[in-house]
Amino acid sequence: MNRIYLDHAATSPMHPEVIATFSEALGSVYGNPSSIHTTGRAARKVLDDARKLLANSIHADDNEIIFTNGGTEADNLAIFGTAAKKEGNHIITTVIEHHAVLHACEKLEREGYDVTYLPVGENGSVRAEDVKNALRDDTILVSIMMGNNEVGTIQPIAEIGEVLKDTDVTFHTDAVQAFGILPIDVNKLNVDLLSVSAHKLNGPKGVGVLYQRKGTALSPLLYGGEQERKRRAGTENVPAISAFAKAAEIALATMEEKNATYEQFKTIFKDVLDKQNVDYKENGSNSMPHILNLSISGIEIESFLINLDLAGISASSGSACTAGSIDPSHVLVAMYGEKATEIRNSIRFSFGLGLTSETIEQAAEKTAQISQRLALK
Repeated sequence: MNRIYLDHAATSPMHPEVIATFSEALGSVYGNPSSIHTTGRAARKVLDDARKLLANSIHADDNEIIFTNGGTEADNLAIFGTAAKKEGNHIITTVIEHHAVLHACEKLEREGYDVTYLPVGENGSVRAEDVKNALRDDTILVSIMMGNNEVGTIQPIAEIGEVLKDTDVTFHTDAVQAFGILPIDVNKLNVDLLSVSAHKLNGPKGVGVLYQRKGTALSPLLYGGEQERKRRAGTENVPAISAFAKAAEIALATMEEKNATYEQFKTIFKDVLDKQNVDYKENGSNSMPHILNLSISGIEIESFLINLDLAGISASSGSACTAGSIDPSHVLVAMYGEKATEIRNSIRFSFGLGLTSETIEQAAEKTAQISQRLALK
């Protein structure tokens, strides 16, 4: 059975060119970039080149890029690093954030911080006006994701940035799901901190970036060496960082074409369901092109996912980091309420490398067949 992988929002397969870059670096770039000898300087050049490419990808300066081991560390560094450095104890976020943000905020609450969790409407979007109304004299941080990982809703980051532009509040956005899909200019968005992870855009796992605007206060989480301008101790993973840069280069060069293809995939998928008279609705609005979250009438999500898996289709419900949990999606609960049917019958299909119109049509056909079969029970 040829599997059809429709869970690219959880993680993505590495691009062949990225694998080649990674493999080559593993074998040849073995020096410590902090060493001053020739071997170390060779590793430093690879690191510097990757840093420059990734900085340019979001219109930042090279020294504003901090390499991390992924999106979770980047989010944690942004939140705990800001809290440790700034006076005040109020933080604003939303109820639909990734757990890397939510659980970090919950820990700060246990330590005496006051956190405001802004609601979203049924479209899955927060309002910039609500951010403005929630601001207080002691607000130190606003953390709002750029694109939601479950329903794909694009948040009004530029509008929120305008609200915060003339304040002393640090503005962080988790762009893990959006980087490589949406064009990002940190200056136009007016963000101070921005998190990115390589494995969402066909790069390796275990490497990410936190953008830190020059002058933004931030305390390190890790102590040891003086890597990353004393902001993140630990010898840099040069091969993975090199591969990350290659993945970003490919993603940015193909963004427009890729997104048009993903929108076409959405149309194909929904057209098949319509022709098969499947009763469904799309969750969220103004969604990123690679995420399609559907509420399908008459099904229970756990048995539906098992049947899809047996049919050779990999999809998911909720976020990847809570896979296997029977707890309802906190995003769908925020959108519809705890008793809504959507929290029991919604599934996320997400697109990426290796898919074609034919495989999308096949997946939609199987989805229709399974939904009709389970709805009869």
